Amino acid sequence: MTEQPLRKIIHCDCDCFFAAVEMRDNPSLQDIPLAIGGSSDRRGVISTCNYPARAFGIHSAMATAQALKLCPHLTVLPGNMEKYRQASAAIMSIYADYTDLIEPLSLDEAYLDVTDAKHHGGSATLMAQEIRQRVSDTVGITISAGVAPNKYIAKIASDWHKPDGLCVITPDKLEDFVLRLPVKKIVGVGKVTTAKLQQMGIENCADLRQLSLAQLVNRFGRFGKRLYELSRGIDERPVKTTRERKSISVEHTFAVDLPDLSCCVDKLPAMLSELELRFQKHAQQREVAGAVIKLKFADFTQTTVEQQSGECSLALYQHLCQEAWLRGRKAVRLIGVGYRLRPKNGQQVEQLKLLY
Repeated sequence: MTEQPLRKIIHCDCDCFFAAVEMRDNPSLQDIPLAIGGSSDRRGVISTCNYPARAFGIHSAMATAQALKLCPHLTVLPGNMEKYRQASAAIMSIYADYTDLIEPLSLDEAYLDVTDAKHHGGSATLMAQEIRQRVSDTVGITISAGVAPNKYIAKIASDWHKPDGLCVITPDKLEDFVLRLPVKKIVGVGKVTTAKLQQMGIENCADLRQLSLAQLVNRFGRFGKRLYELSRGIDERPVKTTRERKSISVEHTFAVDLPDLSCCVDKLPAMLSELELRFQKHAQQREVAGAVIKLKFADFTQTTVEQQSGECSLALYQHLCQEAWLRGRKAVRLIGVGYRLRPKNGQQVEQLKLLY
């Protein structure tokens, strides 16, 4: 395999985080199907659910109404983001005892680079075990962890023995692990790409390696190069402690479907006002580089249209909305409006520290 930087990466992922915090605070919720999400009568969706709920086929991003059809006795809570942020802050502070190189991906997920950490004689496995135990003891929830030489494999490994699991892929085990890895597990490979690969007779990374770089790029464009690398376990991305904000957006799901284009356009002024208010928090470092609009139709299909522009007027969004609506010509359940952002006046890219 290609020579890669020798790193020790831990990927930590809380198990059904929002639901886990609620079960911690109310033990009567432990063994019943539980979900955190919006109300079914307001077109809400599920944010997360516990494992008893998953047994009914419920998953995140599912409409709450559909979840209740699958499990009529499902308990749905609206959630408490402040409580979840406090739990996340406690977990992140534990991570910080082991390394300064922490890359949070969300409130409940992070990469840790412990390559130079001295704890437990430098053993990433022992550090991961201790971190998991400390989170359980002090925060009261479980996390699953993956330990590997790079971020890509560590993320896959953290999902291998969920919930409350630990999977360690040492450098000498990496090759065998990757060869047997199903293509659907590759980061960035969704249902469509999986289907395309399976039509080509490719089920795992060993099969994928039979294709040359040129063949993959010809078939999948730029992502073909990434497939070539990931099928060989290659991922040289460092753990980044900061993140660049490239966009900002506002989305509304409507209690009643919007029947036509005119009704969609009528919603834009209020949404754009909310978007502009949100943008003002970042206006000193970032400037608007383009407009984006997303429509999700009543049948849950969706489309996104965007245009580069420094002047994102109401008229531009009306035009983009029309273009998007004409693609489906159906009632609309959700509208999203957003800005693409860039560094202001040629300044260096803003680094937004992820502090919880």
